[in-house]
Amino acid sequence: MMEKLMITVALTGAEVSLADNPNLPVTPEEIARAAYECYQAGASIVHLHVRTPDGAPTQDSAVFKEAIGRIQEKCDIVIQVSTGGAVGMSVDERLQPVYLRPEMATLSTGSVNFGDEVFLNPPTYIEHFARVMQEYRVKPEIEVFEVGMINNALRLLKKGLLKEPLHFDFVMGVPGGIPATMKNLLHLTESIPPGSTWTVAGMGRAQLFVATAAILLGGHARVGFEDNIYYEKGVPAESNAQLVERVAHIARIHSRGISTAPEARRILGLDGYRAKM
Repeated sequence: MMEKLMITVALTGAEVSLADNPNLPVTPEEIARAAYECYQAGASIVHLHVRTPDGAPTQDSAVFKEAIGRIQEKCDIVIQVSTGGAVGMSVDERLQPVYLRPEMATLSTGSVNFGDEVFLNPPTYIEHFARVMQEYRVKPEIEVFEVGMINNALRLLKKGLLKEPLHFDFVMGVPGGIPATMKNLLHLTESIPPGSTWTVAGMGRAQLFVATAAILLGGHARVGFEDNIYYEKGVPAESNAQLVERVAHIARIHSRGISTAPEARRILGLDGYRAKM
């Protein structure tokens, strides 16, 4: 019997601008409000990026702290901070929100061409990020842009830098990364250790396809403006919550339950740890 569906919402990202979609949440207050709306719509995890007042991406821990605090005032959603930041940020910049001891943080386990740029994660970076997350008791979500990144994560497991059960996020459809096809998704799911959990994030028009596939395959789904700003071709989404609601509706059609935040904590083995800002 399948676990209930965990819906992660990636509200803001580092690349999307208000010019792309004027409904993008930017300030900590807007981000918190959007997180609450998504929580009400069925999201159990929020994947968190933050911005400066002028909309630029930042990893400033003070901005993360404000956003996390505002979210926690409104709801009990699992908070997962991004350590990807934006392409070109230093290791020290990217790690800042981990020191706040959130429940989860992303751990990218390899480098990937990212459009016209390179998202750089050499082995020294990966091990350092894993050690810091281990020290601060933050559950990694292993970000996989290519199947070889699964093997990189398993090397960390052998070194004692990761602890089972592992949780993976398959990021599909990034220009330069693994294409968002059913064949590729099945290959990824068959390449992770037994007992692991997985989420899939599809870029652009792939978001709905891979989310539906996850519902049917027993995985979990990520949606949100970071990955896709449209509700349908040529029609901008009105909110992140609108994207969450659609996936929750599809899950219910297929008799797949929707996970609450406490249920997500159980599925992920977060053992009740929750930082208060």
